[in-house]
Amino acid sequence: MSGFDYAEYIEAFNRGDDAALIDRYFVEDFKFIGTTRAYSSRAEFLDFLRWAHDGVREIIRPITVLESDDSIFAEIDMDFVATAPRPDFPFGPLMPGDIKTVKFFVLYALRDGMVTQLKSMTWPAEYHVSKAPMLGSHAGQRAAFHAYATAFSGGDGARFGSYYTDDVVLDLPSEPLLEGRAAIVGFYTAMFERVRETLSINHLVVDDGGIAADIISTFTAHADAPDFQVMPLQAGQAVSVRVFVYYTLTAGRISHIKVARAGQPELHPA
Repeated sequence: MSGFDYAEYIEAFNRGDDAALIDRYFVEDFKFIGTTRAYSSRAEFLDFLRWAHDGVREIIRPITVLESDDSIFAEIDMDFVATAPRPDFPFGPLMPGDIKTVKFFVLYALRDGMVTQLKSMTWPAEYHVSKAPMLGSHAGQRAAFHAYATAFSGGDGARFGSYYTDDVVLDLPSEPLLEGRAAIVGFYTAMFERVRETLSINHLVVDDGGIAADIISTFTAHADAPDFQVMPLQAGQAVSVRVFVYYTLTAGRISHIKVARAGQPELHPA
């Protein structure tokens, strides 16, 4: 028997610590053969993973797994979740907030609980793949929330808006209730013309029904905003405020956002 626990391997892979994964599961003279590249050591493979995962979380979702004493064959739907621009990404350009799914067929050769060789081939991105709900408790869904926050902080309404249901509701402490994806994206698009909001996540508590987030929101004025809701700002000034946000999830998308201030605004002079 190989002594290889594939479920544990998947869990380790999805944690995103490439160095720990390689050290635990791959032999020194490990070999990789892919559709367009090949490597003859685990050090070379680790360098490739670090490049591929720069600003991108890669999440394994096994569809079919066949195991024998010395090998595993797996059909995998692989989610790539972007938190940074990757115009050079192998499966197509990615921007923060994007989630691209690619079907992999992978053959692992095993010995004494370690991977000695990995052969991999893929279909084109998004071709006959399953799609996981965008947000929830799974590692990939938690990664997707960080991608959402990055897209929001970048002012990319098309991408952060894709995480909302059509009838999403936004409940802010200083604004009338906003209802609907178009209304919320439009509200922030107008605000971002003068003031950009950047989200810094302190802590998340997540299940498949909701996300409780402890966040620092920093508002930076690019133009004078004497009527800004948090406090009047001049161009170049910024103000930070700690907020608690509860996101209700429906089928993996945000259907209600409830925001409460958890501290006093802190002004950062221009």
